[in-house]
Amino acid sequence: MPQTAITVETTGPGLYDFTRAAEAFVSEAGAGEGLLTVFVRHTSCSLVIQENADPDVRRDLDDFFRRLVPRGDDPSMRWLRHTTEGPDDMPAHIRAALTQTSIGIPVSGGRLALGTWQGLYLFEHRDRPHARQVVLHLSA
Repeated sequence: MPQTAITVETTGPGLYDFTRAAEAFVSEAGAGEGLLTVFVRHTSCSLVIQENADPDVRRDLDDFFRRLVPRGDDPSMRWLRHTTEGPDDMPAHIRAALTQTSIGIPVSGGRLALGTWQGLYLFEHRDRPHARQVVLHLSA
């Protein structure tokens, strides 16, 4: 069962497409059918499958989560206790809890069975740049 870890470099909040890296891993593994499990090893970012054609979709999604869970220095977030790592940290944990840290994607005919307009994204919730570790595991 092939497994690897990739690094997704982020520059701040937003969605970072790493579909090609996942596709390359599946292709190099030579699997015909199976399941790719994608897991991010962090608690302040997450994974999403989202539209990969119109960048406005990604921007709107990011804006929605910022409105849903504002920064910790927003007056509506005064109830937060975990504030030692900055005003973006606890909201990042909440956003990650609302999304997912693991995704399973079927592999069919040696390719990810994503739809025409679907891409695989790391959803960064912190303000500063990070090097995020994503584990890819292929089961046949």
